[in-house]
Amino acid sequence: MTALVYKSTGSWYVIKTEDGVWANARIKGKLKIAGLTSSNPIAVGDRVVLEQEPGSDNYIISGVEDRRNYINRQSPANKNQHHIIAANLDQTLLFATLKSPRTSTGFMDRFLVTAEAYHVPAIVVFNKLDLYEAHEHEVLAAMHDCYEGIGYQVMGISVATGEGLDAVKALLAGKTTLLSGHSGVGKSSFINALFPEMDLRTQEVSDWSGKGLHTTTFAEMFDLPGGGAIIDTPGIRELGLVDISRQDLSHYFPEMRDRLNDCQFNNCLHVNEPGCAIKAAVVDGDITEDRYVSYVNLLEGIQENRW
Repeated sequence: MTALVYKSTGSWYVIKTEDGVWANARIKGKLKIAGLTSSNPIAVGDRVVLEQEPGSDNYIISGVEDRRNYINRQSPANKNQHHIIAANLDQTLLFATLKSPRTSTGFMDRFLVTAEAYHVPAIVVFNKLDLYEAHEHEVLAAMHDCYEGIGYQVMGISVATGEGLDAVKALLAGKTTLLSGHSGVGKSSFINALFPEMDLRTQEVSDWSGKGLHTTTFAEMFDLPGGGAIIDTPGIRELGLVDISRQDLSHYFPEMRDRLNDCQFNNCLHVNEPGCAIKAAVVDGDITEDRYVSYVNLLEGIQENRW
């Protein structure tokens, strides 16, 4: 029997069987997945193989079917391992805000690189439009042009007023979608707009730090009326890249990928090398300075972590 994992609490999993039955399950012994160094062997979105636990309504997970893709991050407990946030995704919505709190472009670019590396289409959703003043609207226009110019869909919404919600809801139909972003950007409020009856707990942004307070402890998947599902995740404050080499990093910047063969050297890292097509594109304005700075910062981070 197989089932889909809807929630992970670390030791127990909430699953739904192929017959539509909800149950609890635990891992059989130490479940290992070949070639994967992960702090969590099973993630929300995984399809797992079950055995009935004798004398109980619970199940034992004896295996995990091959993943189509996944999104991961550096494990908070061990920087040499990664933690799988969710698996088998059709797309991910990256929630960002330019105010209360402000999402850094560095964080956005790290997330987008991870999505590119693991073949998960990403859509950028800027929330809290109702709070933006003239300056934030100017920044939003520039970021919209930047990210749409390199192939990402960019949406603007206000969960508080309902602006843009219908357009984002339409993107979710029939698909499994990961919702991600910093704490405080409005993911829980967005889900409450989709499922008013759930009344998910939300919290305000901390006044003294400007950072969101965590409201979600574990990733959890929710079925959508009419088909599809969303996966809510704990707010991510930092997102360390894992399993991405310095040499491969530029392949996950779409605006760089098509120009890599034009560099003078095959192993060009696009920093100090002569004849670099990427640096020339920055000078010409074909690649934005902000994205190039993000690339260099990520490259330096990979060097420090020796990935």
